[in-house]
Amino acid sequence: MQKVFNALSVASFVMSGGMVIGSVMLYTRIPSLTKYYISELKLELTELMLEAMPKQIEEAMPELPTSTGPAVPFKLP
Repeated sequence: MQKVFNALSVASFVMSGGMVIGSVMLYTRIPSLTKYYISELKLELTELMLEAMPKQIEEAMPELPTSTGPAVPFKLP
């Protein structure tokens, strides 16, 4: 019976150590993970907006003039 208890205590120690190591690794990688996911999200949102709004963007742009008038006169002091 003592061998079973010893095996269970070793398994418990290994699982606790694994949890600590996993938590430390995740904690140290959180900044890079969030930066990666935010950049991916920005890229995806930009693509979605460009696909959804090309007609509205073209309608909002004014027509370029084909000719220009004379220069604006100014007075010398």
